[in-house]
Amino acid sequence: MILIPRYSARAIASIMGMVFTVNVAVAQDVAETLVADLSSHLIAITPDFTGVDLLLFGTTDGTGDVVVVIRGPHSDVVMRRKERVAGVWVHTDAVEFAGVPGYYALAANRPLEQMNAEAELAFAQIGVPNLRLDAVDAPTETSHAAFRDALVKNMQRKQLYPVDIQPVTFVGERLFRTSIRFPANVPTGPYSAEVYLIKDGQVVTSEITPLAVRKSGFGAAVFLHAHRHPASYGAVAVVFALAAGWFASVLFRKV
Repeated sequence: MILIPRYSARAIASIMGMVFTVNVAVAQDVAETLVADLSSHLIAITPDFTGVDLLLFGTTDGTGDVVVVIRGPHSDVVMRRKERVAGVWVHTDAVEFAGVPGYYALAANRPLEQMNAEAELAFAQIGVPNLRLDAVDAPTETSHAAFRDALVKNMQRKQLYPVDIQPVTFVGERLFRTSIRFPANVPTGPYSAEVYLIKDGQVVTSEITPLAVRKSGFGAAVFLHAHRHPASYGAVAVVFALAAGWFASVLFRKV
């Protein structure tokens, strides 16, 4: 004999409500799927490197705005102020900033101010004004702001903080792509490619893809040897300089 449990109308409604809630949550997760990748995860710096354009592409099952942030590597930077004292230019003040990205580029399918997501953009440090450039020891808040502006302008002048936001182009309704330019002076180290899907002023999902910029070829071998074995590198450099000087003296003596 099979016993069939009896449920009250309230219990059945509660169970149906739970099932409906789970189904809605699953549907939302599916609708907010985001997949992105890079055309290459390694940028090789060779002696003839003049810069490169990197392609980022992806797809999303949900509607919304797509924002791409490329940043890295992070290091401490000291900004110094020069002033003319008694006719001579000297460094008067200095502020050190911790964890400054050596490169920062942005791409989006439309201007950030049109997304109505100021709080989300600030939290994720999307956009140069939202970068948290913390000063180790700044005399005053005004001084910190002045040195911060100088740091940003210096990076923009070197094309390491591109002023223009690159366009993210949709191919159809779900596929998107963008191209990021890395200049010839891009610093080596680890980077991250961050892709955000923003809807109704909220970041509904995101994905981070690693990227590396490394020296390649003979220059990379010399660079690694100089850092791993500085004593032997210095000795070889001295010997090479002496040999070059001797050879030049012999050559010009015969001439």
